[in-house]
Amino acid sequence: MIWKRRAKADTPRKNPDEMSLFEHLDELRQRMLKAVIALVIGMVLGSFVTEPVLRILIEPLGDVTPVALSPNETPSVFFKLALLIGLVIAMPVIVYQVFRFAAPGLQEKERRYIIVGAPVASISFALGVVFAAKIMLPAAVPFLKGFLGEIVEPNYSIEKYIQFVGNILLWAGIVFETPLLMYFLSMLGVVKPEQYAKVRRIVIVASAVGAAVITPTLDPVNMMALMIPFMVLYEVGILLAKIGRRRKAKAEAE
Repeated sequence: MIWKRRAKADTPRKNPDEMSLFEHLDELRQRMLKAVIALVIGMVLGSFVTEPVLRILIEPLGDVTPVALSPNETPSVFFKLALLIGLVIAMPVIVYQVFRFAAPGLQEKERRYIIVGAPVASISFALGVVFAAKIMLPAAVPFLKGFLGEIVEPNYSIEKYIQFVGNILLWAGIVFETPLLMYFLSMLGVVKPEQYAKVRRIVIVASAVGAAVITPTLDPVNMMALMIPFMVLYEVGILLAKIGRRRKAKAEAE
């Protein structure tokens, strides 16, 4: 029975136009299940490096040692951080499952993008997390710690601090996916590079609002630390979109 189920899962997929709603939902369930399994495995592997990663993340606090306000706070922090590390580890599988689910709706040439897109998307996400950990946090945390330092003594809960850090790391990883997303949308003909350029002012305002939502404070240093990289990535995305459109035009001409 197990062998038959595996054999059934390995059979070629139907044309999406021929699949029923339940078949689409079953396909989605299988992809999500594989992504969850990859995340669990990544979390288990991440648990082995959680403590050294935690030490790196609290380095920006300097001489301030975070405290635990309840007995279950430190285990909660450990597993939350392990989950975040597991997400980075499992990202190649998660992105691949997303691309594979969308693949039947793409043309043959467009499916080739999956081969390059999955690993590049994973690397982009990891670069965003590393950038936030090594550049954004060391710049933002000392500023926040010193704000009103003559009046308020900084003394942080480890759970709230990791929640703050994890939020920035996660969104930084997502933001670093922007150029790749813009490139593929251009390659697929969904959005033209000129359209990206036209909405640049709107994107600047939206990035400011997004930075205010993502970061728990409205200090300019923290917001600019997220806005500036995003705007740079957006400009890189416009450049990649132009390259993608040229490649598509060249491929169609051939």
